[in-house]
Amino acid sequence: MSVIICHAFLPTDDPDSSLAFYRDALGFEVRNDVGYGTMRWITLGSSEQPHTSIVLTPPTADPGLTEDERRTIAELMAKGSYASIVLGASDLDSTFERVQASGAEVVQEPADQPYGVRDCAFRDPAGNMVRINQLT
Repeated sequence: MSVIICHAFLPTDDPDSSLAFYRDALGFEVRNDVGYGTMRWITLGSSEQPHTSIVLTPPTADPGLTEDERRTIAELMAKGSYASIVLGASDLDSTFERVQASGAEVVQEPADQPYGVRDCAFRDPAGNMVRINQLT
């Protein structure tokens, strides 16, 4: 028996900007783009990992959320502290340059971390923290 990571969900309040970031700056392929009313879910992933996807999702789509919870989510997203993801790149420096050139907010330039990883960090258009590790 094996278990794999299938989907990781990241909130977005601007699907078009987030789509441009993940598709154009990071090079992910669009696997699905579904709308329902005013909401939209976009599934993207690397062609090298066909079973693993990022789903860009409306942050408050759950009908069970209270108004206070919706407000808290919006506040955390505005601060950039609601969600995060760690990606890997075979060439961190080139990836950093490409993402930086897209206009993404740089949080950290490529650096060797004391815990043994070389990485960099950006915020996506929704404020999510996107760390990118150098794959070895």
